[in-house]
Amino acid sequence: MGHLHQSGTECLVVDDAHDLSMPHLMFLKEVTDQGRLQYDHPLGLCLVAAGRGNMIPLKEILDQPEPTWLQWRRRLDPLQPFCRVAGHTSEEVREILTTLEMVFQPLLPQLNLRRWTGSIYDWLTQSVLDPTNSGRVTMDNLMKLVIAALEWSYEAKAPDVQVEWLEQAAELLVLRHDTFRIIDGEGPGVETEQASGTERDAVSEIPVRQVALPNEEQKPLSLPTEQVTQAPSRKKQEPQPAPSVNCTFSGIVPISLQRFEQSGVSVVECPGCGRAWTLSPSSGVLRFKAHRKRKTNTPNTGRRWARGERETDWDVVGG
Repeated sequence: MGHLHQSGTECLVVDDAHDLSMPHLMFLKEVTDQGRLQYDHPLGLCLVAAGRGNMIPLKEILDQPEPTWLQWRRRLDPLQPFCRVAGHTSEEVREILTTLEMVFQPLLPQLNLRRWTGSIYDWLTQSVLDPTNSGRVTMDNLMKLVIAALEWSYEAKAPDVQVEWLEQAAELLVLRHDTFRIIDGEGPGVETEQASGTERDAVSEIPVRQVALPNEEQKPLSLPTEQVTQAPSRKKQEPQPAPSVNCTFSGIVPISLQRFEQSGVSVVECPGCGRAWTLSPSSGVLRFKAHRKRKTNTPNTGRRWARGERETDWDVVGG
């Protein structure tokens, strides 16, 4: 404590405090006691711990009836003993991307991450990465997505981040969150996907949104979906009717908005082709847009809204 007093230390910040044991906590108590009693030096203490949901780290220890922990409780801030650092809003994500542009522009001279703010925010607030539906983005997930996309763009010698790399990084974070990569020494690894078909379809349907900057003209983004190249035939072929690739179901989904919001489930399964979409109310209703038929036959297993025998019979299933 003598060194802390001589250096004028005002506060100790302990990171990863959720890993502290009882002896660690006792030591911190002795240090702060010694500072006040021997040096008349009140020393602040901030414990930074990781938590999930509404769980308060270390609360089980501090709630014990022994005198030591009662003293700990009395020394906590009287009004705000437990505080939570919230994740980032869409606007804060934009500010972070602006800073990252300045950091990485020497490597990617035309780097413009801000225009993808909306898409990145949508990807990182999916239920897999935001299980409490807080609508906030964690710095950890944001940095993983952006850094991966920047590395791939740099390796491709691109002057700006490529949207396909952002999409691929988002897919790895959301769809392949629980994925085994099998390494057997015989070439590239083989991935065994554990993500459900519902999550895979739901995230794949989130559009890429390009955000216009102030005083900057917004250009529409056009991404190729399927490219089929055929050699020109010297013989005339009779035209054949192409099979329809569009699903027959679209329009308003007759689910009560009150039931929809209370359920906490925003994924809705198309009764026509089984494709799962993440829907949100628009003008007071839920609406399925016209879409292509789902190409895979993998059954949906995640929690989702699905239609029953009658057209108005919709319920949450799966999970």
